[in-house]
Amino acid sequence: MRCAECETIEDIIFDQTDVWLYLPTKDAVVRTSKLFQRQNWTFEAFGDNNLKISLSGSDMDNLAVVLFGELNRKELQETKILTTPSHSPDANDMGRVMNAEVFIYRIKGQWIVDALEKDRFESWYQPIVHASGPDQYKPFALEGLLRLRDEKDKIIPPGYVFQIADQANLLFSLDLAARASAVTTATKAGYKGNIFVNFNPSSIYDPANCLRTTAAAINEMGLRPSDVTFELVETHRVDPDHLKGILAFYRQAGFKIALDDVGSGWSGLNMLHEVRPDFVKIDMDLVRNIDKDNLKQTIVSHLIAIAREHHIKVIAEGIENEAEAHALKQMNVDYLQGYLFCKPDTADNILSKYQPTQLSA
Repeated sequence: MRCAECETIEDIIFDQTDVWLYLPTKDAVVRTSKLFQRQNWTFEAFGDNNLKISLSGSDMDNLAVVLFGELNRKELQETKILTTPSHSPDANDMGRVMNAEVFIYRIKGQWIVDALEKDRFESWYQPIVHASGPDQYKPFALEGLLRLRDEKDKIIPPGYVFQIADQANLLFSLDLAARASAVTTATKAGYKGNIFVNFNPSSIYDPANCLRTTAAAINEMGLRPSDVTFELVETHRVDPDHLKGILAFYRQAGFKIALDDVGSGWSGLNMLHEVRPDFVKIDMDLVRNIDKDNLKQTIVSHLIAIAREHHIKVIAEGIENEAEAHALKQMNVDYLQGYLFCKPDTADNILSKYQPTQLSA
């Protein structure tokens, strides 16, 4: 069984698109009707608060613009929109109903759908290195990072990509692509070590089904589950019981868990207790200039002590200079990550910088 919710991005724009709108108030209906009249768009009203308008695919972008300009934030969130390819809605269409705010971001974020469908994405990697001992500064693992390219083959800033994907309800599809690509790209390039894979638990509906594609990719590449660590991001928006179910699935399958951005806020510390991860990553805001800041040193030292008492390995991320690395080594952090050691790069470029023995588990 495959997960249709995660693996399918349903079309919302057609050659000729019927747009069905439910607006929350009579006033919103009147204003939207006048808006359509000013655009010389033919529409019809039906029921109490419903409008229907038929547009060509090329007009959909303009529809998103004018709705955003006319309706306030609350109205956008309470307006429901469904698009169909010139037919009346049926039961199979109901799952595509979205609020107007999401609809606008879906229209504006069609470039994400296009990039995923045309495979204009790839995985880059950043090493996580040993902090001390005989393997000091040698890679312990690679963290996979998704990169999308535009139609001119330029890398789109990843923060912007994930922001728009989140707002457009496309995060589940983007996250799936990132997880599978991180595993397959590294192993096809010849890497045979530990891989950290970012995932947002809010993008998982049912772990047994939504993670099946990722698990299949891991198996196909000949990796063991213990070679893969799933790094949780944005945990503050996830129901704790749902998160526990996801983590139980991972652990039963033999994967490891890492918790990102520990120390960035109370939610991160609470998640440390809830998740009980194999690794924690100290937030880069605590790492920045830690060699000069006694309070940061105290906070990080206590976090490391808590983690060590519970057999959790600690990774400090965002390290940019030797002074920060030295201070963290003095605190007995386990692993380091940052531009000091290597900027994110393609798998081939990363592999060319290290001997094969340095990149094996």
